[in-house]
Amino acid sequence: MFSGWGLSWGGWLDNRRGEWWLLAQLLLITAHLLPPWPAPADWGLNIWPRPVFVVGVVLLLSGFIVAAQAFAALGSSLSPLPEAKQGNRLISQGPYQRCRHPMYEAVLLCSLGVALAIGSLLHLLLLLGLVAVLGGKARREERSLLLLHPDYAVYRSSTPAIAAGLPWLDWRN
Repeated sequence: MFSGWGLSWGGWLDNRRGEWWLLAQLLLITAHLLPPWPAPADWGLNIWPRPVFVVGVVLLLSGFIVAAQAFAALGSSLSPLPEAKQGNRLISQGPYQRCRHPMYEAVLLCSLGVALAIGSLLHLLLLLGLVAVLGGKARREERSLLLLHPDYAVYRSSTPAIAAGLPWLDWRN
């Protein structure tokens, strides 16, 4: 499953397979380990509102579930890089019926969940950074998928990219 990803030292230096997109994504995800800023107490709240916390936790758990489903559906086609693996198969079933990039959708759900659960503007900014990075990464990935799979254009025209109705996260042309 982890073989054939195409990671190389040269790629990290020259971004030949989109390694810099992966690096940006990993840095933003790792930054979610930072403490909330400003802390809810800085807003005069001794305790973060329970309903907002619960919604955040539910979104975080939903993101993990979507990620597990997408991970399982991809099988040997899985790669962390936006350059599609040669010989991969086009997957449009399971979570890929709902959107073309459910792994990215899962990351965004988790990020939103964390931001809501801990009440942090910093984490909300990290979410916006992930929106920008994952939207760009998905666009690069789709260029290589179009070359490998002629029927990808039809799939792309009928299925939202990451989140239906959001301009940077849903392009179907």
